[in-house]
Amino acid sequence: MPGTIIPDYPIQPLISSRWSPFAFDDRSVSPDDLLALLEAARWSASAANEQPWTYFIATRDEPEEFARLLSCVEEVNMPWAKFAAVLMLGCARLTLERSGQPYLTAEHDLGLASANLVFEATARGLGVHQMIHIHRERARQLFQIPEGVKPVAGLAIGYAGADGRLTEPFQKEDETRRLRKPLNSFVFTGSWSEVAPLVKVSKKSL
Repeated sequence: MPGTIIPDYPIQPLISSRWSPFAFDDRSVSPDDLLALLEAARWSASAANEQPWTYFIATRDEPEEFARLLSCVEEVNMPWAKFAAVLMLGCARLTLERSGQPYLTAEHDLGLASANLVFEATARGLGVHQMIHIHRERARQLFQIPEGVKPVAGLAIGYAGADGRLTEPFQKEDETRRLRKPLNSFVFTGSWSEVAPLVKVSKKSL
C-alpha cells in the first residue's frame, strides 16, 4: 500500500489520501455505504444539469450479477478485479435530452460523477480502482445498453487489503509511490506549451 502523497502545494487530505488499490480484502460493503457513494455521484455537476451518467452495480453477495459484470472486465484486470466487493460499470448518454444534439462533454461529466463517488468512498475508508480495460460491446449486449449510450469505464470497489492475493506485477504496482507530472507540463497561457506565468514563478515547477 503506497503512503499518502506529499503534494507541492497544500490540498485537502481527502485528495492526497485517495489511491487506486489492486488488493482488496474479504469484507463486504454495506448497502448504506454504497447508497452514499451513488448519492455523491448523483449530486455531481453536469452541463445544463443533463446528468448523463448511468451505473450498473453488482456485489459479491449477488454471485450471478457479479459474474456478469466481471465478464465485462478485460483479462488484464481479471487477476485483481475478481476480489473486489463491488463492481460497477459507468455509462454516458451521448446526446442532450433537451435538444437531441451531441453531448460533447458527456464522458467528462460521467467522470465528474465518478470522481464524486471516489471521494465519498475515500472518506468512508473504501478504495475504488477505475478501469479503462473493459469489453464494451459485451457489456452493451449483456445489459441491453441502448444505442446513444456508451459504456465508458469499470469500477472495482472495496476495502484495501494485503497484497498476498496479487501476482507480482500488480503487487509491485500496489507498493509503488504515486507520481504526477509537474504543473509546468500542463498549465499553459497564450499558446500550446507556453507555461502560464503563475506556474513559471513557482520553484516547485522548475
